[in-house]
Amino acid sequence: MATAPYGVRLLVGAAVTAFEETRKLPQTILMYPMTVVSQIAQLVMKMQQDLAGLVIKGDETLESLFPPKDEQAEWATFDDDQEDGVTDADDAGADVVSLPVRDGERLTEGRFALFSEPESPNGALSREAASLGATDGAPEIVVELDYEELTLAQLRARLTSLRVPDLEALLAYEESTKARAPFQTLLANRITRASAK
Repeated sequence: MATAPYGVRLLVGAAVTAFEETRKLPQTILMYPMTVVSQIAQLVMKMQQDLAGLVIKGDETLESLFPPKDEQAEWATFDDDQEDGVTDADDAGADVVSLPVRDGERLTEGRFALFSEPESPNGALSREAASLGATDGAPEIVVELDYEELTLAQLRARLTSLRVPDLEALLAYEESTKARAPFQTLLANRITRASAK
């Protein structure tokens, strides 16, 4: 087959392309606003990145010309700064849980109960002794989970593996002993969800 002249091939190619583009026109018209918006958004993000790059270079230059002073805000305090009130237990490396204090009393309710350890009934007793004394006559699930030693977060992690009767026993035990509102709410909500299944 003989090859058509260059001009004819060019005209046929242009006509086919025009026909194809005409068929795509309705879709192109619908997509055009989204295309424009995405191109504008891309341009704005590029400008923001360029500006941020300039600011970083400016910061580096200023920092090299004028080194920052090591200043600490008056309100900022760190554990290393608090030399006063360091106890022998702190010096010995004992595990100490730092909790907010109000009027000399640790906060173990509300949002602070999540990470607080339960208070022992008698301050002079060790945690182990208090746990053993508190679990006398306690339901089996209390002893099994070592419930007296659980924080709210630890209890929440164990709830999914417990059956409704165990949850009810824990709730009854909590109500009869410490009656901590966050623990009661957590147990009651879990009982409701487990019973609904």
